[in-house]
Amino acid sequence: MLGRVLWVGLLAGLAAGLATAVLQHVTTTPLILVAETYETAAPHQHGALPGHGVAGAVVPSAVLAGRALPDGAVRVAHNHGTPAATATDASAAPAEADEGWKPADGWQRTAVTALATVLTSIGWALVLIAGMLIAGDRITVRNAIGWGAAAFAATGLATGLGLAPELPGSAAGDLVARQVWWIGTAAASAAGLYGLLRLHSIGARIGSLILIAIPHLVGAPHPAKYESTVPAELAAHFAASSLALTAAMWMLIACAVGMIWERSAHRA
Repeated sequence: MLGRVLWVGLLAGLAAGLATAVLQHVTTTPLILVAETYETAAPHQHGALPGHGVAGAVVPSAVLAGRALPDGAVRVAHNHGTPAATATDASAAPAEADEGWKPADGWQRTAVTALATVLTSIGWALVLIAGMLIAGDRITVRNAIGWGAAAFAATGLATGLGLAPELPGSAAGDLVARQVWWIGTAAASAAGLYGLLRLHSIGARIGSLILIAIPHLVGAPHPAKYESTVPAELAAHFAASSLALTAAMWMLIACAVGMIWERSAHRA
């Protein structure tokens, strides 16, 4: 059984991850690249208002790094707070050496982003299979889609209410605090949804609703001052696209898990 779980999760995650990476390349990645031109141009515009950068600015490879977003996906974007973002080429050289290797623009960055997306999808596929087996549900395409929808609600919608997917140049709170809040919210939402859908007593359902609400009552960590070099329209487009991409990822994972598991059962 363990071997079956692992290889189904691997194959399903690989297929769904590659498909998601293609969607990502034509939806959210172009928005990130545009946002980086605003972020890079902003320090050089003395007296300019936030969010009004030069769209034609060139993004140096030295300031590109990995960036994890609240929707659970991993994208290669701009590394905030890097001295190279505001320094001259000569003064930035020591910082570049200390930061180590980063993917260059083009195929390297695309490959690293796709790899991160595939690995994330494999991890989520294994979580989905484990959850269904622990709950005693039969793994079919239909059941997996239902679990995938609940997973999207927990890891996409619930977390997005407090921490919307953000572009480079957006104001953000402490990274560790945001990660802790995101993980806690996703876990609480998943447990709460399970209680609402599977437990029948009034007390259990009320408790489940309270569990879902607690992270939002506590509140997500936000910056003391909201500032952004990115236009509001671009940020809104990215947030909507990221949520749609997360939903697509979960549906692809669910369908792949259901189909591959059922095929493996027929062969056995």
